[in-house]
Amino acid sequence: MLTETEFRTEDLPGADRFDFWCEHIGRTHAPLDLHSEYAADYRAHLRVLELGAVHVWPTTHQALRFRRTPKLIRQSDPERYHFGIPLRGTHRVAWGDRNAVHGPYEIVPFDSSRACEVTCVNGTDPFSGIGIEIPRSLLHLPQSKMDRLFARGMSGREGMGALLVQFLTQLTADTSPYLPSDGPRLGTVVVDLLSALLAHTLDADRSLPPESRSRTLVLRIRSYVQQNLHDPRLTPRAIAAAHNISTSYLHRLFQDEHETIAAWIRQQRLERARRDLADPAMFSTTIQAIAARWGFTRAADFTRAFRTAYGMPPKHYRQQCLHSPEPTAWTHC
Repeated sequence: MLTETEFRTEDLPGADRFDFWCEHIGRTHAPLDLHSEYAADYRAHLRVLELGAVHVWPTTHQALRFRRTPKLIRQSDPERYHFGIPLRGTHRVAWGDRNAVHGPYEIVPFDSSRACEVTCVNGTDPFSGIGIEIPRSLLHLPQSKMDRLFARGMSGREGMGALLVQFLTQLTADTSPYLPSDGPRLGTVVVDLLSALLAHTLDADRSLPPESRSRTLVLRIRSYVQQNLHDPRLTPRAIAAAHNISTSYLHRLFQDEHETIAAWIRQQRLERARRDLADPAMFSTTIQAIAARWGFTRAADFTRAFRTAYGMPPKHYRQQCLHSPEPTAWTHC
């Protein structure tokens, strides 16, 4: 079996759990400022696999926000890169004037020498993920290139990223087939896979012509919007921040898309609400609840937008769809 340490807060009295967790994370990674709404009785589980100089740690814990501040960096800096991979839940990252949100199976690089704030959440359920700690010296990339990748999500579902995630999930699921002497060899595999992923990402950025990069970004933004239609805070400003671009550039990207980003979000939300209103299985769900489900916080705004889009109020539309066995085409039922 590989050299491995394990820490569970449930082995401690409830009142001591969060403080011990903070101390343990500080030793494992670097000093951090940690906060959680569950601090009074914190539940967390962390394993650390030692693969030579590389450490891999699968973890499950309740919602947590951590900050790496300039003061903490001055106090102690191990000069390591950390790669976070959410498996269940998301990373919300803020650094400087930028923000980003990364979902499951995105590989996100951080630098112990750079200040940032990261919130790990999975609704009311525990967050789970895999972290990689690696000395900077093992990744032979100029600092300027690593700076370009800081807090940027790279897909762990395809290509090089998928190879890395598959290797890590298989490794962390069962370490019994390995000897302690296999650790450094496995660490070399992790370094090689990470290096290949980073090089691929940088090469892809350089090789894409500007038009292709813009189109790829639009597709990423559309996918992001589809996944977050329920969030009433989904605004052009929030979308731009999540993709590390300015709001004005976001609007320029959608100049050739035949409608503004705000209009497209509204149309997508209305379409989802229309489908729910026409669904007999959702008859017991109130119209207001359906509207809120798709990001409409004010019932009057929803009714007005729905009437404009479909020619009738949502209440009449629902009645017509649920009581008409042969709906006509114009009703969209």
